Amino acid sequence: MTDAQLQSLVERISMTVFGQPFLHHATFNARLRTTGGRYRLQDHNIDINPKMLTEHDMATLVGVIKHELVHYHLHLSGQPYQHVSSEFKQLLKQVDGLRFAPRNEAAVKTRKYHYVCQKCAMDYYRQRQIDLNKYVCGRCQGKLQLNVN
Repeated sequence: MTDAQLQSLVERISMTVFGQPFLHHATFNARLRTTGGRYRLQDHNIDINPKMLTEHDMATLVGVIKHELVHYHLHLSGQPYQHVSSEFKQLLKQVDGLRFAPRNEAAVKTRKYHYVCQKCAMDYYRQRQIDLNKYVCGRCQGKLQLNVN
């Protein structure tokens, strides 16, 4: 899907679901890593993580677009648009948008190192190796041990 196709999809969803036009730009932004999309307050544009389409299905992409359009339409109408506001939660539920972007399971599997506290058995998963002489358990300050499985 290209940016032009995304733009037309966002405009179509805005008209059919919200009954209001989307007058700004929607583009894919590959720099987004931990979020499905972003509504920019300064210029009212929407950025969408391309992984929402490549690693997930079309329904997930539509759910993320609806989420960002809730921010967009609430902000432009002068209502509270933050995640914590009751107006946001109510409108998001009404349009059946996604509250959270789905997690990338491939990123969870890339954790190479598994450390276990010798005192309280707390698990720590890290992508990089840590210095066991320098770091201790955050819960009980016990020694950490590399778990080899």
